[in-house]
Amino acid sequence: MKKPFVLIAALTTCFTVAHAQDYVKYVNTLQGTYSNYGLSYGSTYPTIGLPFAEHFYSPQTNKNGEGWKYQYQAGEIRGFEQVHQCSPWMGDYAVFSLMPVQGELKVTDDDRAAAFKHENEIAKPSYYKVKFDNGMAAGVTVTERGAHMRFSFTGKADNYVIFDGYRGDCELQIIPEEHKIIGFVTNGTFIPKGFKNYFVIQFNQPFTAYGTWQKKDKLITKDEKTKSGKAIGAYFQFKKGAMVECKMASSYINAEQAQLNFDTELKPFKTFEQTQAAATKIWNDMLGRVAVEGGTEDEKATFYSCLFRANLFSRKFYDLGKDGKPYYFSPYDSKIHNGYMYTDNGFWDTFRAQFPLSNILHPEMQGRYMQSLLDAQQQCGFFPAWSNPGMSGVMLGNHAISLLADAWAKGIRTFDPKQALAAYLHEATNKGFWGGSNGREGWKDYFELGYIPKGEVFEYGAKTLEYAYDDFCAYNLAKMTGNTLYQQIFARQMYNYKNLYDPEVGFMRGKLRDGNWLPDFDPIEWGGPFTEGNSWQYSWSVFQDVNGLIKLMGGEDKFAAKLDTFFTTNSNVKVGTYKQQIHEMTEMQLAKMGQYAHGNEPDMHVPYLYNYVGQPWKTQYRVRQIMDKLYNAGPKGYPGDEDQGQMSSWYVISALGLYSVCPGTDQYVIGSPVFGKATVSLENGKKFTVIANNNSKTNVYIQSATLNGRTYSANYITYADLMNGGTLILQMGAQPNKSRGTDMGDRPFSLSALTK
Repeated sequence: MKKPFVLIAALTTCFTVAHAQDYVKYVNTLQGTYSNYGLSYGSTYPTIGLPFAEHFYSPQTNKNGEGWKYQYQAGEIRGFEQVHQCSPWMGDYAVFSLMPVQGELKVTDDDRAAAFKHENEIAKPSYYKVKFDNGMAAGVTVTERGAHMRFSFTGKADNYVIFDGYRGDCELQIIPEEHKIIGFVTNGTFIPKGFKNYFVIQFNQPFTAYGTWQKKDKLITKDEKTKSGKAIGAYFQFKKGAMVECKMASSYINAEQAQLNFDTELKPFKTFEQTQAAATKIWNDMLGRVAVEGGTEDEKATFYSCLFRANLFSRKFYDLGKDGKPYYFSPYDSKIHNGYMYTDNGFWDTFRAQFPLSNILHPEMQGRYMQSLLDAQQQCGFFPAWSNPGMSGVMLGNHAISLLADAWAKGIRTFDPKQALAAYLHEATNKGFWGGSNGREGWKDYFELGYIPKGEVFEYGAKTLEYAYDDFCAYNLAKMTGNTLYQQIFARQMYNYKNLYDPEVGFMRGKLRDGNWLPDFDPIEWGGPFTEGNSWQYSWSVFQDVNGLIKLMGGEDKFAAKLDTFFTTNSNVKVGTYKQQIHEMTEMQLAKMGQYAHGNEPDMHVPYLYNYVGQPWKTQYRVRQIMDKLYNAGPKGYPGDEDQGQMSSWYVISALGLYSVCPGTDQYVIGSPVFGKATVSLENGKKFTVIANNNSKTNVYIQSATLNGRTYSANYITYADLMNGGTLILQMGAQPNKSRGTDMGDRPFSLSALTK
């Protein structure tokens, strides 16, 4: 029984010793919180949670149910929520909250709000603290499936803690003799049948009074121990001036598992400080796996704040049973299964950088994740595209196959590739029940015509391009595993992007069923054939065959000139079928980088395309410009929505000098690193180091390079190079070296043959 105390002492000692390498100090979880419906600087909330944890927590400034649960521009906090929200556009689920109240008993989120100032806030990954204007204070720290909260009062008035069951169904039971409340909540837009979030909350001291409340009519019932219904809660009164602590844990499986999570994760810690020290050590260990040196303090703050958000989603959706083995309530078939499950991720966003980064940092987890994708497909008939926590059908594409192919290409082979390909063929030849990204909308036209025409299917141009990339991923997975059947099935479709390119206008554009082009074309017009973008942005969406795109555009010189224009032309927009200016348009204009819209995903890879035409120095310039101008660690820290770690992952991997232009292959394209030195500690015990000698904000150009002591001219590096450990040394300078990396053999992967 003394082992927990030994563990806590060890963790505390280790944290103290490692204080000189305190990476948590650089992280500002308020990064990106100055956002709203019309303009996003991240649309984040100050997440308190461990890496990929099952539950997160956050202060709440807005009303129950509002997507932007915390806005930096707000001046009041309404509660401290258990949250699972991966995007304000998707909403949250399985939410409940606690809030201290001093003076008159006020229970609803409108009435109990307390004013605060940001100078009285500390917002870190492992803990959040705030002092309110009325003298109260609150603190939150976390475990994987629970939290430890602390509320302090002034002693000048009565004090309470309010439990809020949020907007949906709630059932609760107060157990006064144990200072405890148990129950479940059921709320959220995309939750499956039978879904419940069971909770256990235990306080460290007795109640002097307690009861329940109901938002409707603001009904308060003193001494009531049980209650069920919609928008209900409970209140607990404590002696004046108390410092109240509570621990909580949750489970989607049952009440017994919630208690087991509580006993396993929370009971070992006797004080708030012990819980906080353990959580801080976990984050320091995680962040320290990518140790950067050089650069400014602001650049380190931006880097580690982004690295924090790159390691939040997808969250674990499983518990550990009494035997220590994983099992879960499936959000896909509402049954209990053994194994691992992950959730809250939109693959349209994250296949581009978040998963390729995780394949470097977390190959073991990624192996579990890939099998969980196949399990989800078996449980509901289709792969998830945006889980929240189960099927939502939001956005477009069949990018689960990108994740699977990318994992296999990088040596993560925990799943049956034949099963994955069979599941994908079903995906590509059927339409599911859950929205536009479930199965494949327009699949018959796509196979028969080679494109999706204007008609019943929205965003038909974007879907054609993204399906072609996904079909390449299936083709490449089949090729890597010797499956000639599936190679033959998808070999033609992966070139379907060619059917949307109009050489007369020099852009991808929408097509009619009869083969004619959609009339009245304007490359700056948003919507129509495209998703949250225009033809300028989508014309580059050929990740798998940049050489083929170069040929379509008239060769390397014309391609490079078009890239130049893309970044330097005006930032005008036509709202098109959106009929109003949406936030992505505004964010593109604020960036002042031509038609390049880094605030959204479709063209995030474009700065790296100069590597494919023998002009890598332009990539080096552009990526450094983007990182320097569009990112910071503050409340306006992102140039658009920080979607489940994608935008943060773009920064992190780019700051290391790399980027995965074509997930599904084993290559990372080289850019220009931010720091003088970055050391990545890998799961296999090896280290990969990038050294950029003479690096600075002006010295962004690579003059020469060596990999493990040998001259290196290629504009890419392989996953095996990274995972085998070693050192990439770059000599940096203020002027481009236009002779390095220009040979045909230096260029990254592309389906079509290399040619001038």
